[in-house]
Amino acid sequence: MKRRDFLGKTAGGAFAAGLLPSAANASGPSRPLSDRSSDRWYKVASEEMGTPIRKKTVDCDVAVMGGGLAGICAAVAAARNGAKVVLVQDRPVLGGNASSEIRVHVNGVTHLRPRGIPERETGIIEEILLHNRFRNPQESYPVWDHVLYDFVVREPNLELMLNTQAIQANTAGSTITSARCWQLTTETEITLRGKLFIDCSGDGLLAASAGALYRTGREASSEFGEKYAPKVADGWQMGASILLSAKDMGKPMPYEPPSYVIKYEAEMAHPKRKIKPYEGGIWWVELGSEFDIIAEQETNRHKLMGFLHGVWDYIKNSGEFPEAENQALDWVGSLPGRRESRRFIGDYILSETDLTEHQHFDDAVAYGGWSLDEHNPGGIENLSEPPSYFHEHFSEVYEIPFRSLYSKNVSNLLFAGRNISQTHIALSSSRVMGTCALMGQAVGTAAMLCLRNNVGPRKLAESHINELQEQLLREDAFIPNRPANDANDLAKTASVLFASSTLSGDPATLTDGVARDFKDQIHHWESDGLPAEVQLEWDRPVSLSTIEIKCDTNVKKNILMRKDSRVDETFTNTIPKELLKSLEVEVRVQGDWIHVGSLEKNRTRRIRFLFETLSATAVRIRAKETYGAENVRLYEVRCYQARV
Repeated sequence: MKRRDFLGKTAGGAFAAGLLPSAANASGPSRPLSDRSSDRWYKVASEEMGTPIRKKTVDCDVAVMGGGLAGICAAVAAARNGAKVVLVQDRPVLGGNASSEIRVHVNGVTHLRPRGIPERETGIIEEILLHNRFRNPQESYPVWDHVLYDFVVREPNLELMLNTQAIQANTAGSTITSARCWQLTTETEITLRGKLFIDCSGDGLLAASAGALYRTGREASSEFGEKYAPKVADGWQMGASILLSAKDMGKPMPYEPPSYVIKYEAEMAHPKRKIKPYEGGIWWVELGSEFDIIAEQETNRHKLMGFLHGVWDYIKNSGEFPEAENQALDWVGSLPGRRESRRFIGDYILSETDLTEHQHFDDAVAYGGWSLDEHNPGGIENLSEPPSYFHEHFSEVYEIPFRSLYSKNVSNLLFAGRNISQTHIALSSSRVMGTCALMGQAVGTAAMLCLRNNVGPRKLAESHINELQEQLLREDAFIPNRPANDANDLAKTASVLFASSTLSGDPATLTDGVARDFKDQIHHWESDGLPAEVQLEWDRPVSLSTIEIKCDTNVKKNILMRKDSRVDETFTNTIPKELLKSLEVEVRVQGDWIHVGSLEKNRTRRIRFLFETLSATAVRIRAKETYGAENVRLYEVRCYQARV
């Protein structure tokens, strides 16, 4: 029986069952999750009978739900800007689909046409990927989990709650006042009170329970003028995938499938269902849904494990892959990685044409460029169709507006990731994690600015969008077609910029507001050899306490961790050789050069030096060493009076 027919015949039964009273309702009102009045805890040490009380209230400025890359970037952005933040994650590890539990690659704008060159994401997501290159050169997924953990817990304003799920929003009118959370490992009910809530959990249970408007399924092509959407709207959502990894054991490794295996019918499969290379997993072992994909998660998980072993059984025992004789399963996923469920409604719904026609938004805060990668309805149960349609590839990036990142009807709710305000077809591109991370940094920064200006997200979009964009650009996020123009940046007032040597570019581009080469336009200065110096001069003394530099990490090459450790024109598996490793900074005060900062093992693209305020007439940056490049490239220099 086809999946559609089966689900169609059983949907009514499932609905009817939902009308039956639960055991709790049948015996009276359900008790709070934290109720331990029937818990007869006999304490042997004291010979006392007690009742454990495991319930607490936690206050914060910003509560972030979901510890995937979008949630991590949102939480870190808000915390770094002074907000007291709590990050809630329902799993024991961070990373979401990128974690060791699922192991999906952190793709973003990874392969622009025609040469497959990226336009790599910077800001917090690049910091994370660089941190991994320094701390995890062996490219271990379990170690990657700990890299993410380190990245989060080192932030002083950020509290992390693992194994915790926000199960219900408490509201007053259109405002969320608190989130009711359950921490599995401690049997504790946590009431999380916040001023702003950011739902980056993917499925968006908190947002849904707050009454936030959302939609699921595929829009009709006529609603948004989308040529790749179906003519008639339906309920299909892209599926969840389960992955494996294999290892060459150096000797024949027989394989017997488990009892729950589901035979892979290779003769029925579309030619684009390619099995090679299989060592790092086959992404199209997935199941979608045209009904409630969240409610079906456990049913689909069991089936996906069966399908996965069915594909591996075919590889090992069909005779079609003799090279697999020495291969054995090294890791098998047990948690499917979901692509789609709820899509919440904001003040703007991003659609296919916004992407394909490269719509410019005055409130752009992020960007994407992954292909329109719509996975086929039904997934592996629809073998006759290709696993994904790859409707259209991009040759340049598209913009994502802030109005798609907050709720239309819940006043203090923002979101980032696959659950933003967009159509099914737009989601087919924007759902990849590098892009989701940019949205996360945007909403985390926006939350801080909402607090600072005492406004909600909508008012921020209407009256403070320039402030948000400038803050994102300062913190090394990139917004296409939006140069920085920070009125507080004293570097822009320098009377002259010059360098000790120049191979390409111009020192003057260091203050032009664009911190990368973009659309074939040069925005860098490159030295001719090392060491090299850049100097800024002012006609009159200026008060300085902060100097910020954006150096080169080669955003035209991917640095994400891959299972195949790919190295070629567009991928590297090492620290970018272009990254500036060693530098020092001096300022000139009354004719004397004063040392204000240095680094010998720099690990970030954005470098900051903070020092006591000085009245200076010049700044000199001395670049001494990179991680392998013969020359150094700089993309931006900023100078500020205030230490913020």
